[in-house]
Amino acid sequence: MELNFLEIFGTIVGLVYLWLEYRASIYLWIAGIVMPAIYIFVYYKAGLYADFGINIYYLIAAIYGWVFWMWGGEKSKDLPIIHTPGKCYLPLFLVFVVSFLGIAWILIAYTDSNVPWLDSFTTALSIVGMWMLARKYIEQWFAWILVDIVCCGLYIYKDLYFTSALYGLYSIIAIFGYFKWKKLMSIQ
Repeated sequence: MELNFLEIFGTIVGLVYLWLEYRASIYLWIAGIVMPAIYIFVYYKAGLYADFGINIYYLIAAIYGWVFWMWGGEKSKDLPIIHTPGKCYLPLFLVFVVSFLGIAWILIAYTDSNVPWLDSFTTALSIVGMWMLARKYIEQWFAWILVDIVCCGLYIYKDLYFTSALYGLYSIIAIFGYFKWKKLMSIQ
């Protein structure tokens, strides 16, 4: 029952996080610290070791995102929403591929994971998506849409129904989030 409570609480924090991300609010980073702290326990218990590990990264990335959004803009202005610079795509792709293969290898070789490839895929793409979010690149939404759709099915398979529902909602909201950020981008 304890794990179920943690999953429900993590889902609630995740909804707050999503709402704040949709609004491009800097306060998303507070929820971005609390949520991974909860999900570290949920994912470990479920045997989703890459998701467990990514939540440590999320804690660090949330601190980075908070700092970058606070002081990353020009002359103390808010950090603007921008398109991902073309020069970033190859390095982001390489980070994804290396992370994906490396995490899959670790999961296959050193854990009892029964979903190493899907767990690795969502984790590697989340690493890229979180960095893009911290930089306020609008295309980060595309990474999250794909992660959310895959996670929705993965979490159903792992009997994490509340979390699966959260990621199903994330999938829908991420589409709206892209258009919201596009609108915000045009009025900056």
